[in-house]
Amino acid sequence: MTATLEVRDLRTHFFTRAGIVKAVDGVSFTVERGKVLGLVGESGSGKSVTGFSIIGLVDPPGRVTGGQILFKGRDLASASEEEMRRLRGNRIAMIFQDPMMTLNPVLRVDTQMIETVQAHQKVDRETARQRARDTLGMVGIPSPDERLKSYPHQFSGGMRQRVAIAIALLHKPDLIIADEPTTALDVTIQGQILAEVQKLAAQTGTSLIWITHDLSVVAGLADDVAVMYAGRVVEDGPVSQVLDAPLHPYTVGLIGSVPSRNKRGEKLRQIPGMTPSLLSLPPGCAFQSRCARADAACRQDPDLFALREGQRARCFHPHLEAIPA
Repeated sequence: MTATLEVRDLRTHFFTRAGIVKAVDGVSFTVERGKVLGLVGESGSGKSVTGFSIIGLVDPPGRVTGGQILFKGRDLASASEEEMRRLRGNRIAMIFQDPMMTLNPVLRVDTQMIETVQAHQKVDRETARQRARDTLGMVGIPSPDERLKSYPHQFSGGMRQRVAIAIALLHKPDLIIADEPTTALDVTIQGQILAEVQKLAAQTGTSLIWITHDLSVVAGLADDVAVMYAGRVVEDGPVSQVLDAPLHPYTVGLIGSVPSRNKRGEKLRQIPGMTPSLLSLPPGCAFQSRCARADAACRQDPDLFALREGQRARCFHPHLEAIPA
């Protein structure tokens, strides 16, 4: 059976006056039907640009310069703008970190949700309104009938984000790309929405790419995880394997810097140094200047090696000792 999404060697570059920024540089992954992929990394690692590339929302001076984005076998990298418009919001939806990227501040919520339904399906206004009401209830908004009549400014930030998530769920799309959508929500509401999203994936077969820097969210939500650094995937595999037995020093550092993993009274562990500028990456492994294991071999460019069944890492000196026998 064809995977919902297969990204092959995706490259998205930004052509600036200072030079070419390789924001996404040869990224590959697959998302099966009904599965959740966690895309993890620090700010500037390229994970959000990967999401925007898939849905065709990269603005100049950026553009997709290579690779394939196979959505149910159809290559979106060569799709027309008209074809992408038909898919966006209907078969592929995106949830943004800032809900006001989804919501129009001068229109009532019912107007926005009804127009979203009618843009892709020939249904009457009352049917569209009923679906909007049901979807608001699904994401935990109380009194959905009254809230439909509200304007975005009458909602709290967390409520606005839930409305944006509801709009993404309206058509039960085949693929949802979620760019840190629960970062601004309190833990209770975050848990409720994550449970709702998992249920949607299980019941309808919707595939999900969850872009985040929060490993605890990925641990509870995702089936697979891809860790990004400086525009590349440095490790991928089943989420339980990657989080329990990480191979790449960067993944080990990310997991080690989670506060709950540090002993009380000790200094918080952190990854030394800063992410290198994508305008002037060192030759070879981009992580070498921050890595305690780096040596002369790391001046070469490592491939993604399969080091365990289903688990790969882009490293010459992986943490093989972390793998249980």
